[in-house]
Amino acid sequence: MKTGRPFFQRLTRYYAIFAACFAGFLLALAILENEGMPRVWIGYMFLFATIVLYATIGVLARTSSVSEYYVAGRRVPALYNGMATAADWISAASFISLAGSLYLNGFDGLAFVMGWTGGYCLVALLIAPYLRRLGQYTIPDFLAARYGGPGDGRAVRLCAVAATILVSFTYVVAQIYAVGLIASRFTGVDFSVGIFLGLASILVCSFLGGMRAITWTQVSQYIIILVAFLIPAMWLSAKHSGNPIPQVAYGKLLPQLSAREAALAVDDKESAVRDVFRQRAEQVQRRLNGLPDSWEAGRAELQHYLDNVRLRNASLLEIRAAEWALIAYPKNADEAVTIWSAERDENLKRARPITPHATPFPGATREQSDIKRRNFLALAFCLMLGTAALPHILMRSYTTPSVDETRMSVFWTLFFILLIYLTIPALAVLVKYDVYTALVGSAFSDLPTWVSYWASVDKANPLISITDVNGDGIVQLAEIAIDGDVLVLATPEIAGLPYVISGLVAAGGLAAALSTADGLLLAISNALSHDVYYKIVDPKASTQKRVTISKLILLGVAFIAAYSASTKPGDILSLVGAAFSLAGSTLFPVLVAGVFWRRANHYGALAGMATGFAVCQFYMLHTNPVLGGTAAAQWFNIAPISAGVFGVPAGIAALVLVSLLTPPPDARRAALIRHIRSSEIPSGKDS
Repeated sequence: MKTGRPFFQRLTRYYAIFAACFAGFLLALAILENEGMPRVWIGYMFLFATIVLYATIGVLARTSSVSEYYVAGRRVPALYNGMATAADWISAASFISLAGSLYLNGFDGLAFVMGWTGGYCLVALLIAPYLRRLGQYTIPDFLAARYGGPGDGRAVRLCAVAATILVSFTYVVAQIYAVGLIASRFTGVDFSVGIFLGLASILVCSFLGGMRAITWTQVSQYIIILVAFLIPAMWLSAKHSGNPIPQVAYGKLLPQLSAREAALAVDDKESAVRDVFRQRAEQVQRRLNGLPDSWEAGRAELQHYLDNVRLRNASLLEIRAAEWALIAYPKNADEAVTIWSAERDENLKRARPITPHATPFPGATREQSDIKRRNFLALAFCLMLGTAALPHILMRSYTTPSVDETRMSVFWTLFFILLIYLTIPALAVLVKYDVYTALVGSAFSDLPTWVSYWASVDKANPLISITDVNGDGIVQLAEIAIDGDVLVLATPEIAGLPYVISGLVAAGGLAAALSTADGLLLAISNALSHDVYYKIVDPKASTQKRVTISKLILLGVAFIAAYSASTKPGDILSLVGAAFSLAGSTLFPVLVAGVFWRRANHYGALAGMATGFAVCQFYMLHTNPVLGGTAAAQWFNIAPISAGVFGVPAGIAALVLVSLLTPPPDARRAALIRHIRSSEIPSGKDS
């Protein structure tokens, strides 16, 4: 298929037809819902229709060509590459979790928006056009060609492959976790089953057609993401302000939200509920102080209670509850420390006074406020540099016909990302205003049905919990616990929209998770098949064999990632944040130095990648309680998610120092560096 204007026009016609068909599908489901179709069937139809759509594109775009499989034939027009990259970029963390983070944390949550948006500006200015100029297949390919060294850059290539796998795998686990969350909510299947349903959709696209299939699938996914995100936001905006443009209207609601927060802050019933949580935290702390005796006494008490209910022939329900309480009790004193500490921290969190949404870096003391400010800046820094080093995003620089098209593609990507990112803060304010005015103060007997729906998705760790703590029958703000990962998915029901819009939002979240997962899995499989198998193990492998190896590796990695996600390793934003810190620490220094500093050599590149990774990983392991560390080990009170604030400078320092202490690049490498930098002059030719 040829590139150029006819190809662009044909693509435009295809996606216009797709958009029209999708609108007709939504209208048909709305009519069926109005006629009484059960909600579960609407969920099934959305899941089935989107998976069939992606599978169809995957089958039609199947290929055995190396160029098509790795870089979509280098013929994707800038506009559509921008849409595909935006879909690749707008992951489950952006679509599902970011608005929830802003809802829960207020101003502090803007670090994600600022970091990710600023990071893509770095991609545009520092890296993307220069990668396209060299015309490789993968990021390790680029680094090996740029830095060279013994075995034609074999050591640099292997280090870059290891970094690509580590970063991409951490990121993809978060995406597949989101797939399981969405599928389980909207079809009623078990969480683990939902993960493998989503995995099937991922594999059909990436397995058959590689980058070619993923690109055309991601364009359709972006259309779904955009529609799904904007409709609830526009509805809430019109409902509360009379203006359907949420990016403009939410500024009018902020003063009203602040007034509501101020009223709740001095409400006696709110204070009473928070006192209850404070007392619970103190009780848990006393148990922690009394270990190991308190653990033994608690276990004996539960065993005694179970024996009593059995002796007095209590109901089966009561006996089962007593058995489950004993099973759930910590197995030993060490486990009790972990579980009870988390319980204490949760109660303390819910006992804290209301934090005004628009207040930057809130803290009870100046020191606490300064700590929040430092973490805000550190997180934005890590997300920016991590964005500029993500292999699955940078790979898309290779898919355009020329360097000029790459530049335009980056512009379109920023435009399409901003359509979503400018809406996210607005949606957080709109939902918060709705909850604070409609749900808070209502009677428990009148709770909306969406509360029970979401509470039942994961009974072990409820996504929404509203409990009458003070027994007055009225909902207080402190009695509401909402998981940030569920807010966007529940927005249509919170807003009172038809269930078909809930299905649409779920389809959008699924599209966001799947599009990013596709790109991440392909980045891993291509690094292993091209950079390890073809470049090192079997350089004489045929085209067919190379593509086949890539497909088999992709299949294996996908199942390992799905299994890891099924263990629920953490919340989505935490997993994604770790991936960004690792990417920034390991790959950002060598990528930027590879373009802008001619003196950087392969010894420096190896030292930079190894040092950046080691420092970042060390800090995460020693400060993250989930990984066995302690908060007391933090440097300058910087949270583990921002470990890259130490890893990046360490990587840069090691790269510079070692490069200066070792011989400069040879003449061949110097000529290659000049070729990379020549992309500063606009060029319409391929490399």
